[in-house]
Amino acid sequence: MEHFPDVHAYLQASERWPAEIRALRPLLLAAGLDEEIKWGKPCYSHDHANIAIIQEFSDTLALMFFKGILLDDPAGVLEEVGPNSHAARRMMFTSVEDVDTHADIVTAYVQEAIAHEDAGTQVPPRPEEELAPELAERLADDPELAASFDELTPGRQREYNLHIAGAKQPSTRERRMDDIAPRIRQGRGLRDR
Repeated sequence: MEHFPDVHAYLQASERWPAEIRALRPLLLAAGLDEEIKWGKPCYSHDHANIAIIQEFSDTLALMFFKGILLDDPAGVLEEVGPNSHAARRMMFTSVEDVDTHADIVTAYVQEAIAHEDAGTQVPPRPEEELAPELAERLADDPELAASFDELTPGRQREYNLHIAGAKQPSTRERRMDDIAPRIRQGRGLRDR
């Protein structure tokens, strides 16, 4: 990941969406947000709490609200980030005109996000997920494995469940189950060494 000391350096290196970012920045700064580079991207915070981050993709520019799940979204412009993300929501832009058209919405949503931070509003808990059938069956048949799985952090449990459920073929899900069972017994996460 390239290191940028500030957003100005980031913009100089941006080849895909610099004009759109330049149109978006004043809206965020006018709301009183602090600006810095975090995770290699322009990030905006309020009293040290992350509010939003700008993300460049090949076909769109995104303004991702870290706790976007809390925003009302009467304009219907917020999108879920993906299956592994619970709280984040993002607005997508494809032109400077797109940013300009949505300027009032960006401002309103930033103000609402700041109000949630000031009020200490908590993100609702992630809904209970159903275990992949292969994982549920293996845990039901092996009490020791089930006990080890229960001792894992919720994040590690979820990661294993997504890993199993992500395979399209039942044979692949079974093979993955065979591969991860020893790691679960050792109390290790999917990516732990």
